[in-house]
Amino acid sequence: MPEREALSLGFSPCPNDTFIFGGLATEKIPLSFDYQFFIEDVEKLNERALKNELAVTKLSFGVFPKVIEKYQLLPIGGALGYGCGPVLVSRKKSLDLGRACLAIPGKNTTAYMLLKFYWPESGEVISLRYDEILPALLKGEVDAGLLIHETRFVYQKYNLYQIVDLGSWWEKETGLPIPLGGIFVKRALSSKTKKAVYFDIKNSLAYARQNLGDIWPFIIKHAQEIEEGVIKSHINTFVNNFTYNLGKRGREAVFFFLKKCQEKGLLTQIPEGFIFYPEEERS
Repeated sequence: MPEREALSLGFSPCPNDTFIFGGLATEKIPLSFDYQFFIEDVEKLNERALKNELAVTKLSFGVFPKVIEKYQLLPIGGALGYGCGPVLVSRKKSLDLGRACLAIPGKNTTAYMLLKFYWPESGEVISLRYDEILPALLKGEVDAGLLIHETRFVYQKYNLYQIVDLGSWWEKETGLPIPLGGIFVKRALSSKTKKAVYFDIKNSLAYARQNLGDIWPFIIKHAQEIEEGVIKSHINTFVNNFTYNLGKRGREAVFFFLKKCQEKGLLTQIPEGFIFYPEEERS
């Protein structure tokens, strides 16, 4: 049996990503490659993409304008949707964003990009790993925190107040699902390789959907929140129809986001083929 080609693959420890890649990472499905896994916070993956390090990787759409000449989006595995955007919270009911010190999950994240769209003149920002933001806020080290992933589901139990739900704001402004993150492949890879990666992810997703119990230990192992209800709520929110197939509405959302970045001077032009499609999968 011939040796499989090695391919680097990065994804976050968040439950939606470990759900998507659980079957692949635990080799519950046949694999096209000998994947070398990098399971890291999405901002760390964003930084790796800026250095062109990983062949396949989860990324924030916030970093896409900076790497769009080197990476293409796959139409599977993405985190888009309604009612799932970043939430800015504080210990106070109201806040002057122009003077507040805000904790953000990284300057390359979609969350921070959306905050800049919403309030361009925000005050001091401090980058923390996403799961460090709530503790910093509760200790009084910052005035507000921009919450993503599972932390957006639990802040109420700490008596914190929502300043703005950036997902709801985006939906009202655009009528489109919010594009948070996606799976990207290096443009330099062959079409054959990209297609094989696409179908490996597709098979991994299908396995997870039908055999959640088999990959649940993998999901739990990497989750920051260990409460089963929170983890399942996270998966149900961020793994949706757009995850299985980006589709027309998803493409519109990504294109609108990129146009917004272009208007803000963050992107010179939107190149052709910014999404890689296996021919039979475009719909």
